[in-house]
Amino acid sequence: MSEDRRIDYIEFPSGDFERTKGFYQSVFGWTFEDYGENYIAFNDGRLDGGFYRSLLKSDPSLGAVLVVLYADDLEGTMERITDAGGQISRQIFSFPGGRRFHFLDPSGNELAVWSDS
Repeated sequence: MSEDRRIDYIEFPSGDFERTKGFYQSVFGWTFEDYGENYIAFNDGRLDGGFYRSLLKSDPSLGAVLVVLYADDLEGTMERITDAGGQISRQIFSFPGGRRFHFLDPSGNELAVWSDS
């Protein structure tokens, strides 16, 4: 399958790289590579991305894109998120094709997790 015209990379703001790395490593298993004091790159096993140093946050209510992750175990993932210091911003709800919830990472970026089960 061609990589042409597919989303290839995504970036988020982060005010605290160590908390960000710890959160995403423990909850989602992401790996990281540091690039100086103002940037860290990640890999989630399929997609690459990064975090740039900033006190801003990605907030879909202000027009930011909502990144939606997939998990086989929705409730277990929700528990891992709160255990790692994330906050649930929207409880689990159903939609045609599955269920999802929204959360805030330690920098305040809002993402969502969905499951088809």
